Amino acid sequence: MTPETQTRLETLINHNKIMVFMKGNKLMPQCGFSNNVVQILNTLGVPFETVDVLADEEIRQGIKEYSSWPTIPQVYVDGQFVGGSDILIELYQKGELQEMVEVAMAS
Repeated sequence: MTPETQTRLETLINHNKIMVFMKGNKLMPQCGFSNNVVQILNTLGVPFETVDVLADEEIRQGIKEYSSWPTIPQVYVDGQFVGGSDILIELYQKGELQEMVEVAMAS
C-alpha cells in the first residue's frame, strides 16, 4: 500500500466515529454482507459514513492490508477495527455493539 493510501485510510477512520468500508454505499449496498452491516447500524439509529470500495481499487486493497482482514465490509468504531458482517451480527445480538457505539458517540 502506498503512503498516500495509508494516509487516506487513517484520515477516514480517525475522522468518523463509525466508518464502513463496503461494496456500494449506505443508500445502495452492493452485496448482502454490506447490506447486513447497513441494516444493523440503521437499526441502532447512529450516524455512520461509508466508502464504496468498488469505486476505488487502491482503497479496496489497502483496507485489507491496513486491518489484516481479507474481506469486505469492514467496520471501524472510534478508530478501532471491529470486524465484518458476521462479527457485527454477533456483537449486535449480544448487545455489545450498542454499548460500543454509545461509548464512541459520547467521546
